Amino acid sequence: MAGRVPPSSRPVGTATRGTTNPNRLRRMDRWITAVHAPALLRAAGPPVAVDLGYGAAPWTAVELLARLRRVRSDSRVVGVEIDPARVEAARLYERDGLSFRHGGFEVPLPGGARPLLIRAANVLRQYEEDEVRAVWERLCERLAVPDGLLVEGTCDEIGRRHVWVALGPEGPRTVTFATRLGSLSAPSDLAERLPKALIHRNVPGEPVHAFLRDFDRAWAAAAPYASLGARQRWIHAVRSLSTDWPVTDGPRRWRQGEVTVRWEALAPH
Repeated sequence: MAGRVPPSSRPVGTATRGTTNPNRLRRMDRWITAVHAPALLRAAGPPVAVDLGYGAAPWTAVELLARLRRVRSDSRVVGVEIDPARVEAARLYERDGLSFRHGGFEVPLPGGARPLLIRAANVLRQYEEDEVRAVWERLCERLAVPDGLLVEGTCDEIGRRHVWVALGPEGPRTVTFATRLGSLSAPSDLAERLPKALIHRNVPGEPVHAFLRDFDRAWAAAAPYASLGARQRWIHAVRSLSTDWPVTDGPRRWRQGEVTVRWEALAPH
């Protein structure tokens, strides 16, 4: 039938609800531009980033380009969506360095180019836990080697709470917890934003449950610092937590309401 897409070229994956808001991914982007800046700067040509599953509106792709260009002025962003109607609507926002393509987990870039960054936020939430590993492997295979980075995670509707996994071409590396500290009653509030690979593992006997339990205890013990502000309480709680857990960052990131832990420490049994 005319106009019908051959099965072999159909995008891989299913459409998300498409929910999106301006600045929803600012915490993730802030971490990316800080941690991935050296790779962006040493790229031989213009670094390409993919905003995978950007949703019903292209705000997150537009914002990602602006943030990456503060690090590297020739950065390029390609928004990839499995819903063709969303792609057509987004093309009104195309400009130098920003384009939109119809696709899914196959990440279709011109000439088979390998991106230096794939950001997949709130994409795997609707999948089953046992599907996550295959998606990760497929996306990691598309990354540039050796500096490619996949960031996959989940956040709330306005980006106050966010948890993501960072992966390189070899697989998962770290898990980052990020929050607007003024909205936090306890670190375990972030449990509802765990990515699909971890959210069903927040039960006794699993590492991520033990981590959040210990984080809550450290937060409670740091209560005397609350009079100095939530940031100081968070910093002291994370410093205490780092004596037993492999925290990979330091006070500079903690001040942003973040903490990053090695994946191996939280990986499901």
